[in-house]
Amino acid sequence: MVQNSLPSPRVELARAKVNLALHITGQRSDGYHLLESLVVFPQIGDRIALEPADKFELVLEGPFARDLDGPTDDNLILRAIRSFVTAAGQPQHPNIRVTLTKRLPIASGIGGGSSDAATTLRLLEDYTGIYFPEEKLHQIALSLGADVPVCLFPETQIMRGIGEQLSTGPSLPRCGVVLINPKVVVSTPDVFRTMKERDNPALPAPPEHFDSIKSLTGYLEDCRNDMQSAAMELCPQITEVISALSADTRIKIARMSGSGATCFGLCEPNDAMDIERDLRIDHPEWWIASGPIS
Repeated sequence: MVQNSLPSPRVELARAKVNLALHITGQRSDGYHLLESLVVFPQIGDRIALEPADKFELVLEGPFARDLDGPTDDNLILRAIRSFVTAAGQPQHPNIRVTLTKRLPIASGIGGGSSDAATTLRLLEDYTGIYFPEEKLHQIALSLGADVPVCLFPETQIMRGIGEQLSTGPSLPRCGVVLINPKVVVSTPDVFRTMKERDNPALPAPPEHFDSIKSLTGYLEDCRNDMQSAAMELCPQITEVISALSADTRIKIARMSGSGATCFGLCEPNDAMDIERDLRIDHPEWWIASGPIS
């Protein structure tokens, strides 16, 4: 592949995907669940760097790198690169070094692997100068997983279908978010099996714009995460995390993201770091991060 003149290495934050609301509205005949979800992408995530090298190499580092299985064929970043190369009609992997600094917990309900794959696709477009039409890039992403397409453009979106139907979400006020994971892995298939209801009411239609955190949380109070109760049954630590967030008066609303076990609390932007620090003191065993939603 021909390299362009962009700076090297190319570095990007693979942002966490946070489900502010997640409604499970049905199940397809092939077993896939139908959903409607309002998702945001805070400035919290893994780091992916791409640079020229003598041969192709994937380097894994960071606090959660040891929890990955390693650079096997099933690694989503490798699958993303392979899919990109195939779609571009190239004979082999480019001679690049991809370094994943894994800062997000594994299998934690915030789309870490999906965001890594989507970010890799974007970086490869910039690096090679091969840009696919948006529809084609969406198809490549969807072949990697239902959560990958939404991560291609890390901005507020509404997901429908199995996650592949995307629309621009409402504009949000300035707000901060605190993420907590009790460092317990929750199996998404197990959560689905534990769920008692799979045909729930749809997501309420949001306005085009939320002018304050109060208006945003007011809307979210009428929403749900339909996987939360089942996840709590499987992982009681989720209840403890939500209780800790809810007990802080600076937190406006607390809920689980995705299939868990990561939970979020929304707050004023200037409060996020202080809340994170206070919770770290009380719960040093948890993974805790904070940042703005923008």
